[in-house]
Amino acid sequence: MVNESVARAGERRRYGQYCGLAACLDVIGERWTLLIIRELLVGPQRYNELLHNLPGIGTNLLAERLRWLTRQGVVRQHPRLSGRGHTYELTAFGEELREPVLGLARWGLNVPHSFSAEDEVRPQWGVLAVEALIRKDQIPDVDESYEFLVDDQVFHIAVRGRQISVVQQGAEDAVLRVSTDAKTFVDIGSGRLSPFEAVVTKRLSLEGDQEALTRCSRLLGLLPGPRPTAI
Repeated sequence: MVNESVARAGERRRYGQYCGLAACLDVIGERWTLLIIRELLVGPQRYNELLHNLPGIGTNLLAERLRWLTRQGVVRQHPRLSGRGHTYELTAFGEELREPVLGLARWGLNVPHSFSAEDEVRPQWGVLAVEALIRKDQIPDVDESYEFLVDDQVFHIAVRGRQISVVQQGAEDAVLRVSTDAKTFVDIGSGRLSPFEAVVTKRLSLEGDQEALTRCSRLLGLLPGPRPTAI
C-alpha cells in the first residue's frame, strides 16, 4: 500500500517517495493541472480565457490551481502590454513540460474509446495536436510551410533546414492549406478518420499540390513514410 504523508495545514498530500515521477505528480498530478499547462503551452492567457477554454473547471478551482502552480515556479503572472490586468504564462521551468505533455497527448490519441460525440473541443487544441503528431524521422528535405485553419484558429508548420516549428499565425508562402473543424481535426489525428475520407465527405478542404500533401501527411504520421537514410 502506498504511504502518503499526512498534509499539514495549508499543504498538499505528497506521495512521500524518493522518485522523480512521484515528485512530478506531487506538483502536477491533481485533476485539471495538466490541462491548465496544456492551455499555457499554446500561449499566455488571461484568467477569463483559461476559464473559457477549460469548460467544467469552476472559477475557484482554477484560481487555486494557478496559485499552486505559481508557488511551484511553473507559472507566473505577466503584465499585459495594455497596462491593464495580467496574463498567465509558463516559466522556463514550466516550458520543460512541453515534450512530456506532447508525449502524453500522442499516447492519449490511441486510447480505445477515449472520445465521444458529447466531448468538448476547442480549435486552439489543434496547435498542440499538430506538435504531438510530428514525426521527426519524416522531416522533409525541403524548406516549406503548411498552413492549417481549424475553425477560427490559424497556424502553420514551418520546415527550415530540416528543423520544425509550429507558428500561431498564417503563412503567406504556404505550399499547402488545410481547412477543417476542430472535431474533424482530432478524428484525423487519432486515426478514426483518414484525410481522404474527410475530403470526400467535405469535412476538410485542401489547397496545394499532391507532393506537398504527401510530405505533410508523412510528417504528421498520417501516411507511412520512407525509412530515413543512415548518415
